[in-house]
Amino acid sequence: MRNLITAMALVAAAAPAIAQAPDAALARNLAATCANCHGTNGMTQGTDVEPLAGKPKDELVRKVQEFKQGKKPGTIMPQLAKGLTDAQIELMAGWFAAQPAK
Repeated sequence: MRNLITAMALVAAAAPAIAQAPDAALARNLAATCANCHGTNGMTQGTDVEPLAGKPKDELVRKVQEFKQGKKPGTIMPQLAKGLTDAQIELMAGWFAAQPAK
C-alpha cells in the first residue's frame, strides 16, 4: 500500500510537467513560418536575407530578442518577433541551430 501511495504521489507531482511537455514537432512547425524569407529549413537560396540554418542558438535568440525589444531595426522582423513568446524563440532558435548549414 505504501508503494502505491508513493507511486500515486509521484504521478501527481509530475502531471503538470507532462501536460506541458511540448509537441515534438512544435519547434519545426514554428520555424516553418520563417521559410518565406529565410528559406526552407533556414537555408536561403540566392537572396540577401540571412540564412538561419546552423547558426548558434544563442546568436539567433539574441537577434530575435533585439527585434522584439525594438533594439534592432528591420522591415518585418520587429513585428513578427513581437508576436513570439520567449519560449517560442528558444524553440525556433534551437531547431535552426540543429539544421545543417550549406
